[in-house]
Amino acid sequence: MLTLLKLLKDGRFHSGQALGAALGISRSAVWKQLQHLEADLGLSVHKVRGKGYQLAKPLLLLDVAQICANGLCEWPVHVFDSIDSTNAEALRSIERGVQAPFLVLAERQIAGRGRRGRKWVSPFADNLYHSLVLRIDGGMRQIEGLSLVVGLAVMHALRDMGIAEAALKWPNDVLVGDKKIAGILLELVGDPADVCHVVLGVGINVNMRSTDEVDQQWTSMSLESGRDFDRNELVARLGAKLQQYLALHHEAGFAAIQSEWERFHLWQGRAVSLIAGVNRIDGVVMGIDHQGALRLKVDGVEKTFSGGELSLRLRDDS
Repeated sequence: MLTLLKLLKDGRFHSGQALGAALGISRSAVWKQLQHLEADLGLSVHKVRGKGYQLAKPLLLLDVAQICANGLCEWPVHVFDSIDSTNAEALRSIERGVQAPFLVLAERQIAGRGRRGRKWVSPFADNLYHSLVLRIDGGMRQIEGLSLVVGLAVMHALRDMGIAEAALKWPNDVLVGDKKIAGILLELVGDPADVCHVVLGVGINVNMRSTDEVDQQWTSMSLESGRDFDRNELVARLGAKLQQYLALHHEAGFAAIQSEWERFHLWQGRAVSLIAGVNRIDGVVMGIDHQGALRLKVDGVEKTFSGGELSLRLRDDS
């Protein structure tokens, strides 16, 4: 089926006879594979008598050679057509003893997930599903504020590609205005006080233009710009930004990045509600501390909050 997709990816019409000859199958078998493409991958195929079959829009698939040609050759890159999630595959690879660093990418996730167990919508060949695995030596200092460091790298990669309004929301989101364009999910295995591995999971809405599966306001690079993007270029640009900010974090700690992160925080000075399970804390965002924890003014007193299960929302009176 994916071989057929690669024949159709140019967005031109291809006759059933030509496709069958290229695949060594009958025209009826081509028809069945096309039905599977539409049902399994959610792709739209135009069928015109006398012309043949055409994808509704051309596809530019992820390609390791193209990623390397765009400048990212620092890490081994593993690309999957379809997978449960790139983070899950990254964790399995660590268990198998694959040496870090390495990068896992996928055209589609069938069980993509974000923070707090939320589903991450992952249509085929539309968005970026990206998990970078790093080995961390030297204890907790190397992971302080790490998700915020990754968010800063993602934001700058988006801005470099023309999404000028991309900005940050504590702790793990990149927004354009009030709409989410990217999210970060970090997972840790091993002993954080000694040697461990961290999976830097990044999901970016790239060329997705419609879905009814997302339960919050969202946007994509394509919706913001009116054009489609080469995800291979995005992978390379993101890789360059990750190398830059991870090196700075390693050498100088999160404190070296703190003020830059605050400068791009959309909700700086805003009235917010911090949700922790069934508990809600109302306050005003003062910034973050040198470890990446959120600083809130609550009833006139500054308090700090951190943790993977916290959610930040604007108050109606903000």
